[in-house]
Amino acid sequence: MPLPRFERHPANPIVWPGDLPWRMAVTFNPGVIHDEGRFWLYERTAGSLYPFHCVIGLRVSDDGVHFKPVGDQPVWTPQQAGSAVGSVQDPRVVRIDDRYLMTYAYRPFAYNYHPTGRGVPDVTTPPYPDFSGRAEDNQTRSGIAVSTDRRHWEHLCWPTPAELDDRDVILFPERIGGRYALLRRPLQYVGPAYGTLQPGIWITFSDDLQRWDPPTLLIRPEFAWEDGRIGGSTPPLRTAAGWLVLYHGVEYADPATRRVIYRVGALLLDLEDPRVVRCRTPHFVMQPEAYYEQHGLFIPHVVFPTANVVVDGRLYLYYGCCDTAIGLATVSLDELLEHVLAYPVR
Repeated sequence: MPLPRFERHPANPIVWPGDLPWRMAVTFNPGVIHDEGRFWLYERTAGSLYPFHCVIGLRVSDDGVHFKPVGDQPVWTPQQAGSAVGSVQDPRVVRIDDRYLMTYAYRPFAYNYHPTGRGVPDVTTPPYPDFSGRAEDNQTRSGIAVSTDRRHWEHLCWPTPAELDDRDVILFPERIGGRYALLRRPLQYVGPAYGTLQPGIWITFSDDLQRWDPPTLLIRPEFAWEDGRIGGSTPPLRTAAGWLVLYHGVEYADPATRRVIYRVGALLLDLEDPRVVRCRTPHFVMQPEAYYEQHGLFIPHVVFPTANVVVDGRLYLYYGCCDTAIGLATVSLDELLEHVLAYPVR
């Protein structure tokens, strides 16, 4: 079966760095919602690579392509999450009832990143007076922030424990059976006791967003294009056939140069019990192809979706390009669903 056609927008990258001090270096991995006729884009940005203090800014658009800033300050910062020298990353935003909920990754101490042009950047740590220097004291934890107006946010809770490196935390956009549902990717949950040899995607549930059930393994890496790890990408989409989930797979293409390739896969979960995987593509449905997806400031060969919006039957996919800028690709939702349904899980 031919792959679904993710059509890159001719204006790509549609959002790029610049203009303001806190977004001069990069802008990528946005959360996007389509609400009250407008597109609201929450961009992960940084003003420099060393230190790499990431914040979250807000831009708005009437057509989903041409975005303008909302104010000259970020709407979410590491200081609001608990550390002025930290980093907040990769927002995913959903609306449930009359509240907007943003899941985000948080690191208390920002690293220095030194791109190599070949693969994952080299990393050094600034001399923070309060940092022990131990990696376990600077793991990525994930939080949830809440807003009633899309612009002003408050920290709500930590759905993941401090002792885990746990990111790609994504809320389902509605309650299921009266409960909140959440995707996770705990990095340390590997080995025979966890049922996966590489980090996989887990799911958990809560009545109140504060107390969460023990997570259940949803899928593990199984194919060559995801041999390094996998993680959730965009908030699940409710369809008549099930919850459509796009996820990313990381292939270690060249360990010597730390060259990786980030691609996109798709799966379908049961509507009533999303712990049940109904379909999963064995191959990626999108990979780096355009120049700006293969070459960028931070990491080459990366497409990293973090938002999807459906308008008039087309899925608008917003994604980070090489951790440098933001791209937009669109695809027929029916075409994508037909493709995923062709690969039922036996």
